[in-house]
Order: sequence, then structure tokens, then C-alpha cells
Amino acid sequence: MKTDLSDGGSAIWSASETLYVRAWGTRGSVPVSGPSFQRYGGNTVCVEMRCGDSVLIFDAGSGIVPAGKVLKAEGCKQVQLLFSHCHYDHIIGLPYFAPIYDPEATVTISSGHLAGKMSTSEMIDQFMQPPWFPVTPKTCRSQINYRDFRAGDVLAPCPDVVVKTCQLDHPGGAIGYRVEWGGRIVAFITDTEHTPGTLDPNVLALIENADVFLYDASYTDEEMEKYKGFGHSSWQQGIRLARAANAKSVGFLHHSPWRTDHELDKMGRAASEEFAGAFVARDGQTMRFQAI
Repeated sequence: MKTDLSDGGSAIWSASETLYVRAWGTRGSVPVSGPSFQRYGGNTVCVEMRCGDSVLIFDAGSGIVPAGKVLKAEGCKQVQLLFSHCHYDHIIGLPYFAPIYDPEATVTISSGHLAGKMSTSEMIDQFMQPPWFPVTPKTCRSQINYRDFRAGDVLAPCPDVVVKTCQLDHPGGAIGYRVEWGGRIVAFITDTEHTPGTLDPNVLALIENADVFLYDASYTDEEMEKYKGFGHSSWQQGIRLARAANAKSVGFLHHSPWRTDHELDKMGRAASEEFAGAFVARDGQTMRFQAI
């Protein structure tokens, strides 16, 4: 496994037989800024995966804004955007995502957490309209395609890319994803709450033998009782899951807005002492995996 944990630039996306993962936003609940949030960043959740030439974006938190700028500069014309769910911190950046205003681009937006209740297009229409936002999706100049699925469905958004889905435990529902391409496995698991003493079989299925999975670590084990019912998990649970599922690495994200750089440093040290493949994800962090 080759990893690149630098901030990097657009040149890192050139290899057609490499799976790249880039965290554009790793914060949860609300974007933050200030001197205490410099190293890990303050954008809310958005993760890009490039499977060869195919571009997949998971969630549209405020991190999708810089992601869109890079995609536009690179001339990317095909984007798959998949939502875990539609709470504010995961959709707030969508109206500012540059590719949806590019007349030469095609953006496919998929969701499954509201299956049977609301379609993906209805979700976007309700969010992007006055008085919540000044313009509607009709203003977008790209070709936008909407896809609906149900938890448990296996998706094929791009050639040779398999995306498996499962329901997560979160108020209002959320979807976890497992991406398989080139013999590599990367999972995106955020906004899920665990029951102390148990391991969610849905999560275990998504992360089995994963090269890396990104996991909701909003809280610590000690904080879980205080925030019971909020729909989030802990870094300690991420390590338990990684061990049980034989995952090589786990990266923590959806950092609580009050969690400072110093506190995240401390969390990262404690986690890596327990599990060598554990790390705290930060805005701009990249990983790359050569196809096998």
C-alpha cells in the first residue's frame, strides 16, 4: 500500500491505475475556523475517491467547495455525488459546487437514506429554493441526473467500480458505503451510533478486509452516554471494528466542532498506540492505493 498524507495538488490525480482518497472536509455538525482549528481544518464532511479516471464524491459538506474548484480547474466533466444523508452539515456546500454550473459537465446525485419517503431530486429541490437559498436547481447549467436506491443495494456508478451500501444507525437514517475497485477496498462510514458492547453487523460487512475506512469519531467512549441518541460514535469503537473486520487502517472524521487541534493530536496518539493503522483525518489529507 502506498500512501500520501500530504496536502498534494492536482498532479496527484494523474495515475489511471490508482485509487485516490482525499478528505476535503472532516468536521461534523458545523464548519469552524480560528487558530485552534488550523491543522485539521474546519470544513464539514466531504470525501473524494478517484477510481482510475472515475470521480466519486461522498457528501457535500462545506469541503465540497474547494473540491469543486479543483475539479473545474482540472476540466473534470463527470462526477458521481453520493449522499450519506441530508442533514445540514452534509449538504451545505452543494449550492457552491462549481461543476453543477458547468454546461459541459454531468453530475449524478444519488441517495438512499430517504427511500420510500423522498426522492433524491425532491431532497435537492427542497434544499435549494427560496427562502433557504436564492436560486433553484433549474439555475444549474450542468446535466444533473438523480439516482435513488435502498440500503443494501449494490451500485455500479462507474465502469469497474462496485459500491455496496448499508443502513446506519442515525436519526432520520444514513447510508454507509463500501467502494471496491482494482482489488482495493475503501469504506465511508459516518453518522452512525453504536451500542456499547456491540459491533454493528452492517458496519462490519462494509469494512471487512478494507484497505482503509473512514469512520465517525465525533465522541470518545467517555462522552457517549452524554450524547446518547445524537447518532454518532467514538474512535475507540472504530478500532474495535477495525480489529474485528481485519481492516488495515481506520481514519477518524466528523470531528466535533469544539475538538481543537491539540485535542485531536492527543486522540491520534492514543489511537495509534492501540492500533497501528489508526489516524485522525484532516482536511486536504490524501491516500493512494495502487490497483492489484
